[in-house]
Amino acid sequence: MATERRVRGDVIAAAFELLDEAGLEALTLREVARRLGVHLNTVSYQVKTKARLRELMADAMLGSLSLDGLTGDPVGRVTEILRRYRTSLLSHRDGARLVAGTVAVEKNTLRVGNAIIGALLESGADHESAVRTFWGLHYFLLGLVQEEQGLPAQEHKDILEVIHSGDYTAMAQVGDIILNDPFDRRFGFGLDAFLRTLER
Repeated sequence: MATERRVRGDVIAAAFELLDEAGLEALTLREVARRLGVHLNTVSYQVKTKARLRELMADAMLGSLSLDGLTGDPVGRVTEILRRYRTSLLSHRDGARLVAGTVAVEKNTLRVGNAIIGALLESGADHESAVRTFWGLHYFLLGLVQEEQGLPAQEHKDILEVIHSGDYTAMAQVGDIILNDPFDRRFGFGLDAFLRTLER
């Protein structure tokens, strides 16, 4: 059993190397096998499918998220966990896209989800509000980080030219902000917007 865990760990580590070097499109079981110098069947035995590999990678990414040293204030705790979650996603190329394409019900994923929902309940949210806020924060974070990791500067410039063409007057008024507002500020604003609903 220990050997199986070690080999699965090798598969996941090789998959992360491939992801960081070539991006999500290059992530296949065949390429992971080639990188490890083993037969495709060896990799398939450990992770079964590409979808399962992505689930295990998503969970491994959250394994790097520490829940140590969090504040006693529940809303502050949620904020800090989300900040650490963002850091984990940004630590790998296409990290948010990887996680967004999975439904990982694994130890680390459940550990982080439990901590967030527990803090939301402790803040006074009812069950429905806690769950909906949790999902809202999750989708907001994945969408934000995908954008942060995905749009080259040249495409920003091209979009600005379209916005200022004269057909989109409202967007032209805010065009520089809508594309150039730092992601740290977008992240903080979004977190505050979600968590302020708990105060009501």
